[in-house]
Amino acid sequence: MIRNMFLCICCTIVSLSHGWAQRKIWADTLVVTEHEVTVKGVRFGYTAKAGAQPVWDEQGNAIASVHYIYYQRKGIADRDTRPLLISFNGGPGTASVWMQMAYTGPRLLNIDDEGYPVQPYGFQENPYSLLDVADIVYIDPVNTGYSRMTDPKGDKSTFFGTNADIKYLAEWINTFVSREDRWPSPKYLIGESYGTTRVSGLALELQNAQWMYLNGVILVSPTGLGLDRGGPAAKALRWPYFAATAWFHKAQPNDLQQKDLTEMLPEVEAFALNELMPALARGGSLSPAERQAVAEKMSRYSGLSSKVILQQNLDVETSFFWKELLRDKGFTVGRLDSRYLGIDQKDGGERPDYAAELTSWLHSFTPAIHHYYKKELKFNTDLKYYMFGPVQPWDRSNDKTGMNLRQAMAQNPYLHVLVQSGYYDGACDYFNAKYNLWQMDPGGKLQSRMDWKGYRSGHMMYLRKEDLKTANEDLRDFIARTIPGKGVPAKYAMDNKK
Repeated sequence: MIRNMFLCICCTIVSLSHGWAQRKIWADTLVVTEHEVTVKGVRFGYTAKAGAQPVWDEQGNAIASVHYIYYQRKGIADRDTRPLLISFNGGPGTASVWMQMAYTGPRLLNIDDEGYPVQPYGFQENPYSLLDVADIVYIDPVNTGYSRMTDPKGDKSTFFGTNADIKYLAEWINTFVSREDRWPSPKYLIGESYGTTRVSGLALELQNAQWMYLNGVILVSPTGLGLDRGGPAAKALRWPYFAATAWFHKAQPNDLQQKDLTEMLPEVEAFALNELMPALARGGSLSPAERQAVAEKMSRYSGLSSKVILQQNLDVETSFFWKELLRDKGFTVGRLDSRYLGIDQKDGGERPDYAAELTSWLHSFTPAIHHYYKKELKFNTDLKYYMFGPVQPWDRSNDKTGMNLRQAMAQNPYLHVLVQSGYYDGACDYFNAKYNLWQMDPGGKLQSRMDWKGYRSGHMMYLRKEDLKTANEDLRDFIARTIPGKGVPAKYAMDNKK
């Protein structure tokens, strides 16, 4: 059997750590190590399982090897009541390294308090890790991290598409939960960026195809989740993000700069919804005076000149904003975190030469994850670790993940959603994340089970130390209040429709 050819389960540190392995794929492998960490002043032990679990085809053949790291706190008397957090990052095409090494995991990469690289590269204990209250598995989808198709010439459509990705990963999660005997546990999905598309779709797929019901879905810097936002809505919704970035770089008028960020933004949000969106809908029917008035308000909030805004017909693309805001100072601002500055070859142009924030993050994360696997997890392999892997072309058709998450919530009264956004994220901006929740639930029936939290950083808000601490506390609170009391049924009643 092909399955048996790839079967190699190791219950402790085995051949992978005895010298260097070949550059090969293990469809079913496990390396177990023991560690300790201090979280919130409490020292405890935990087990790390670094392994690979197959994706099977209908004939029981291993067609892919999905790599994962599973952390279990030791000394838990009742594992059935302990939450299990299932964690994905995004891309699509990137590994789970980001949240594992900088957010919820027991180890934290070496960076400064604002998230910038420092040397020596490496990692330390994470005193804010979520491992004190939940066991966590970090999963690398196919062609990310160490995950691979067993036959590189196999059918890529099985893996590389919005709905294909959701389907095979739901099946994989079923197998993992069964192997680890975690069916009784409260379960949570957390995804970042494209990982929010993934976990939103997984919520319904797990219920409908695997009969697995969740307590919570956590969306970190969510995408558009397949929700329609074309035309004036798309153009207006980005303006609060522009305002947040301008405020950070002190590009606004004094009266706005003197306000706190969260005091200033509601004014811009109201402008975007009540004035800018209708003005954009009117287009060429606006009189010159009306157009000028709108442009001046846009300028006031964004730090761009009204002349430039009028030249763009009131439609300023985010890529142009990143180039234009600090053009006169010789800098660009980052796409995923506009606190980061870049330097282009030319001050002219329509967009930055490179993503200043992403190069900074790869600078610190890449050495740390390689060192972590070798030094602490004892997982030695010559297989290349894909920070970003080859998953294109990616089939994005028929993306209904936002509405699928809503349907999962409707079907499961236990299911709650938490959204975490950074104010300075220009790729998955915070106001569009709020818009997701409004459009997913236009009747307002599920709002009591939806929460949104904002942080003073960007796409990976946890890179800023203050937000790392706060965001993990928000996760703890979310988990604590979404585990029902003993004997509390999952049902609707006439007096709690909302």
